[in-house]
Amino acid sequence: MVGLTAHSNQMGGFKKPPEFTQKHAAKYLERGFDSLMKGDLKDAGACANIVLKYMPKLAEGHFLVGLIAEAAEDWGIARQAFSTVVDLQEDHAAAWAQYARVHLKMANYNAADKALEKAVKYGSDDPLVQNVIGTVYNLLGDQVEAFNWYEKACSKNNSPMYMLNKAKSLVFLGKIDEARTALEAVLKRLPKNAEAHWILSRLEKATNLEHANELVSLIEEVDKSKHTTAYLYYGLAKEYEDLEMWSESFKAYEAGAKVKRSHVKYDEEAEIESFKTLEATLTKEWLENAGEGCDASSPIFIVGQPRTGTTLIERIITARDDVHSAGELQQFGRAVKSTGGARAIGMVSSENILAAASVEPKVLGEFYMDATRSLRSDLPYFVDKLPINYLYAPLIAAALPNAKIIHVKRDPMDACFASYKQLFAEAYFYSYDQGEMARHHLRYRHLMSHYREVLGDRMIEVAYEDVVENMEFEAKRLIKYLGLDWQDVSLDFHKQKTAVTTASATQVREKVHSRSVGKWKRFEEELTEMYEILNAQNT
Repeated sequence: MVGLTAHSNQMGGFKKPPEFTQKHAAKYLERGFDSLMKGDLKDAGACANIVLKYMPKLAEGHFLVGLIAEAAEDWGIARQAFSTVVDLQEDHAAAWAQYARVHLKMANYNAADKALEKAVKYGSDDPLVQNVIGTVYNLLGDQVEAFNWYEKACSKNNSPMYMLNKAKSLVFLGKIDEARTALEAVLKRLPKNAEAHWILSRLEKATNLEHANELVSLIEEVDKSKHTTAYLYYGLAKEYEDLEMWSESFKAYEAGAKVKRSHVKYDEEAEIESFKTLEATLTKEWLENAGEGCDASSPIFIVGQPRTGTTLIERIITARDDVHSAGELQQFGRAVKSTGGARAIGMVSSENILAAASVEPKVLGEFYMDATRSLRSDLPYFVDKLPINYLYAPLIAAALPNAKIIHVKRDPMDACFASYKQLFAEAYFYSYDQGEMARHHLRYRHLMSHYREVLGDRMIEVAYEDVVENMEFEAKRLIKYLGLDWQDVSLDFHKQKTAVTTASATQVREKVHSRSVGKWKRFEEELTEMYEILNAQNT
């Protein structure tokens, strides 16, 4: 990992003093933490190295290593570092909180729960720890608990970082006015914070150019290559779109996509290979001979591409009094990797697929049910609405034969453009380039055509356009597939107060509408590359 390597006695402008004391260690650590905050992982790592060379049992030195490893997404080193910290100092609440976060990233849910308990025990009064605990709950999909911890942190320290996290939770919880107040507080302290501006632009429809002009001014000032600049472009594009300034909007979307694409790693060849392996491995014959699965009947999976109406379908179903919305859970994909022995975090590989297909389905199903235990509530059913779970549909059917699978479809151009214009967190890296987006979509459609043959009536499909045209008919068809009695409340899904952990957090609190159907045509000239690829085959 960057910075955590062998070192000499002279590093980064420091020379080893004749006698290395706590005072010297404090100086190195101060510089190390400062470099980390500035994104200079190499210098931060050098500082950590020299401290630990002369004081190998100094907990804060190992803590710095853990934070650097997290920043570099080297979860193995991060786990080792935080483990060392709590071994040296059991009541190090911040390390326990970070340890929980790392375990979640590595799909070690039981270990994450234990670490989280320790963090709460030792650090419930420390705002820095409270903020991290909130982030852990956010990763778990529990937005209510995440908000509670962010609120605690803000009550003790009005740090803009804590307030920004609180604002995100408020958006998920549908508390838009409170979210706006929190974001305004952040921007009062940090008027150039790009992420806060982006979230603010998404809270409601723009009615004038006031905020858009502010975003233009900020873009003129910033380094266009910085990853945070993407927030400004996407916020500007959204507001221009609200104001029906179509050409200006697309230019901003395109600029934002280029910035984001330059900061993510997307291996299209690896994806092509993994899709081929999925189709060749997860066949009808494989499913028929896979073996016994877990008998749990509570999961309902909603799958498909992002921005295709999966959240709308979830809200229709979870408006009921017997179905819990668990959000977009990462647990099934992590179960696939963990039970199959995968070590890498990220997109499933051909190796992962082959390994997972050889795992006893019951083991996979029980792993998933155990990993989601704290997120399911005590209702009879729960919805797992992570779109990318479409990759694993036959594995889901084998591992959880009583689970329901709903595949949501949408017009290819509308689906691809909706993803292209969305700034995602750490997913869907193909979506920032028209060509990559369109080619991915063709692979997805081909794979799902194969899965329809494999699964038969084990999976139901619903088209977004059909739902917005005749919601009652489609809603009743879905509820019948689930084997449940009809409840009229499903037609009033927009009145729900529960959290929405998705990019659609504000939109799904509206009544169903067709404004997004065919919206790509506003940008028909600009989307020529995408259109030509999608229509080059009879799909």
